[in-house]
Formats: sequence, structure tokens, C-alpha cells
Amino acid sequence: MDDTSDISSRIEALLFYKGEPVSVRFLAETLKVSEEAAREALTSLERTLQGRGIVLVQIEDEVTLGTAPEMGQMIEALVKDELNKDLGRAGLETLSIVLYRGPIARSEINYIRGVNSNHILRALLVRGLIEKVEEAGKEGGSRSTVYRPTFELLSYMGVRNVKELPGYEDVHTTIDAFKEEDKKQTETYEEEPDQIDDADSEAQ
Repeated sequence: MDDTSDISSRIEALLFYKGEPVSVRFLAETLKVSEEAAREALTSLERTLQGRGIVLVQIEDEVTLGTAPEMGQMIEALVKDELNKDLGRAGLETLSIVLYRGPIARSEINYIRGVNSNHILRALLVRGLIEKVEEAGKEGGSRSTVYRPTFELLSYMGVRNVKELPGYEDVHTTIDAFKEEDKKQTETYEEEPDQIDDADSEAQ
């Protein structure tokens, strides 16, 4: 496998995992290659996907994977099927996180829930309960995709903004406390190996 094919395969895996538009710059930085090499690999990937059910979608400097146009009828049937299903506990849980913490990245939603939320987020998007928006990256970095409740949802709930939601401040405080405690536990876990090594050295 030549370098372009290898980069192309890794880009395909990365785009599948992300499930949302990413910039060419992000791909290059993540894969530790030049932007030129990333663009060449994208061109190769686009050719590879021809005639298959997945296509490479490009808008300006961002790319993502999408379904081929000829699969539209099948996808439409699946969407209708999803709309007829109840949200369920997982859907309500995810919707609550977006309501009380949005705009919020998918990675943070997964972190709070402890499980992958891709399918649930798609169901909420299809229903028009949440929407994806782009946020500028910090210090000129890559833009990121975040989720927030739609105006239609807030209107349906009878609130003018999310701060009018019941217990809004309490929920924020609880989640922030949870994240802070988890951070402390992670830091403690990372320090423990060093402490054990020091203890072993002293014993010797």
C-alpha cells in the first residue's frame, strides 16, 4: 500500500468515526501529514468510493461521509421509521443534556452519558429537536460541530431561552461538580504509578 492509499484509508476511518464535517487542516494535523498530502488522499478516497453506497461530501474546506444519492429512497424509508418510534429513555437523556448544556460537542455528550450517542443524536436531528452548528476553534484552530436545541423545541416547551428551563442552574452546578470530581480522580490515577515507583525505590 503506497502512502496516498494508506492516508486515504485512515481518513476514511477517521471520517466514519467522527460522523460530522471536519476540516482538511484537522485531518492533516491528526494524521501528521501535510495538507497537500491530505487533499491528494481525499481525491483518491473520492475515486475509491465511486459506485458505492457512501460518498465523500465536500463543502469549502470541510469534508464528511454521506450516503449516495441513489440510496435516497431507502434512507427516506428509514427516516420515516425512526420518526414513528418513541425517543425512549436514552433519547430523553441525550435531549436533556443538549437542552441544559448546549451548545455542546458530541464528545462531551458521550462523556457525560458514558456511551456512544451517534444514533440518538441522529434521531433527535431528524425530529427537528436539536440542530448542528459550527463553532470557531480556539486561537484560530479548526472549527468544531456542536449541538443545541432548536427554536421550535424551546417554543414548544414554552420558554424564551434555555435559562428558563426548570432547575437550569442546579443542573449546571451538578454536572460541573461531576466533571471536576472525575478530573480529580483521573489526576490521582495518573499520579499513583509514580508514587508506587517512589515507594519501591525507597524500599530498595
